[in-house]
Amino acid sequence: MLRITELKLPLDHPDEALRPAVIQRLGINDSDLLDFTIFKRSYDARKKSSELQFIYTIDCTVKDEEKLLQQFADDRHINIAPDTRYKPLGQAPENIAERPVVVGFGPCGIFAALILAQAGLKPIVLERGKEVRQRTKDTWGLWRKKVLNPESNVQFGEGGAGTFSDGKLYSQIKDPKHYGRKVLQEFVKAGAPDEILYVSKPHIGTFRLTGVVATMREEIKALGGEVRFEQRVSDLLIEDGQLKGVELENGEQILSRQVVLALGHSSRDTFRILEKRGVFLEAKPFSVGFRIEHPQSLIDRARLGKYAGHPKLGAADYKLVHHAKNGRAVYSFCMCPGGTVVAATSEPNRVVTNGMSQYSRNERNANSGIVVGITPEQDYPGGPLAGVELQERLESHAYVLGGSSYEAPAQLVGDFIAGKPSTELGSVEPSYKPGIKLGDLALALPDFAIEAIREALPAFGKQIKGFDLHDAVLTGIETRTSSPVRITRGEDLQSLNVKGLYPAGEGAGYAGGILSAGVDGIRVAEAVIRNMLKLD
Repeated sequence: MLRITELKLPLDHPDEALRPAVIQRLGINDSDLLDFTIFKRSYDARKKSSELQFIYTIDCTVKDEEKLLQQFADDRHINIAPDTRYKPLGQAPENIAERPVVVGFGPCGIFAALILAQAGLKPIVLERGKEVRQRTKDTWGLWRKKVLNPESNVQFGEGGAGTFSDGKLYSQIKDPKHYGRKVLQEFVKAGAPDEILYVSKPHIGTFRLTGVVATMREEIKALGGEVRFEQRVSDLLIEDGQLKGVELENGEQILSRQVVLALGHSSRDTFRILEKRGVFLEAKPFSVGFRIEHPQSLIDRARLGKYAGHPKLGAADYKLVHHAKNGRAVYSFCMCPGGTVVAATSEPNRVVTNGMSQYSRNERNANSGIVVGITPEQDYPGGPLAGVELQERLESHAYVLGGSSYEAPAQLVGDFIAGKPSTELGSVEPSYKPGIKLGDLALALPDFAIEAIREALPAFGKQIKGFDLHDAVLTGIETRTSSPVRITRGEDLQSLNVKGLYPAGEGAGYAGGILSAGVDGIRVAEAVIRNMLKLD
């Protein structure tokens, strides 16, 4: 199979124009092109003066492949296509006695369980929250009625925190074994749109993702796995440095010497259990800040120029970084085009924000986190859970600033930069539910963070015209950008001091987003398979 890169076509080209373009690029007859697929499609909107084009990477099967390779030996855009197929490690015998346990059923836990099930190991999945459709009802209970269920919310339940996000499926991780491709293919198999396999920044969106997650659960069960909801792990069974199993809140013990710990970044009670049991933990950096909302039309015009609103491009996104004079890095995080700011707390009397989009991305506002990086050495020295404790303090204070009702503190960008409290909204209507309380966000974060963000917003306005719009809205606070803890593991992907415990995914400090969490779930599942099947 050949791969053609940098094949450019006009933005409005019909679908049937792609085959002739491939034939022309290779200089072959139509009958010589046996098959082709789109591996990637992107566009570059940085040069506003040039005509926007789609840029394709195409994999194709042709007659006389060797002859064509020789003909294009000096052309770096035509080569042999790499093999991106997933290669299973092995298959368990029918009589294998032990079953691995997967704790957590977010993206990492889902893919760990799926790979283990596909290998015939019949995993037992333990998820503290509810199945995805009931979880959705509970989540809306907070947004619409200010009623929080601490075990079923944006953070906990089937699908993990990624379910109530933009459903972004791209990452900057190194992926030499193409596990990311396996993640995307399994999503498509479960009902996600085919285009996620080739668009440059694929996403599913919240409500489509719920159906995909439920389908994958049924696939795991069909392969012999077991998925148990409302099953919170309350303790680990450890003997002489070897994990023997887990204990549930109801007292039930599940014995297994192979446990994948696919926690979310908000599993603070579980972090404390791990610390109590002596599992090696360390504090890690994360970021804190606010959500910012602009009219999506403003972002579209700034990013796409005359192509703003084009149906083939959809809502525009952005990625911004500013290095402040006080040494802090300020950056955009989890940008959600055409989306909403959502209440993301999992604990009573705390306020946390996040962003979410549907597949259509057609809401009136764009939103993104504007966050400041912080480190344990500089900002929360102490034990491994010092970052967790800082998050808790900030979120509790945000609850008070919002009126102690799960409403969030908010401020207009212009007022924030000027250092004066906001008293009324302007042209931008905030999307956060249960609602916002205008005031002074300078009270919500440490002084260094406020100083850095105040400096960054006008700088971002020079990159994206209108970004520092006076009426744009900041909503606080964003604290759960990533896990503040790393459950450190060795080269065998097991805990440094508890054999048989496999920390995995975002909560363990090894992923950041749906795709990277899914990839880490595959990696850890393969480590379990090697151990259980005595491979290598």
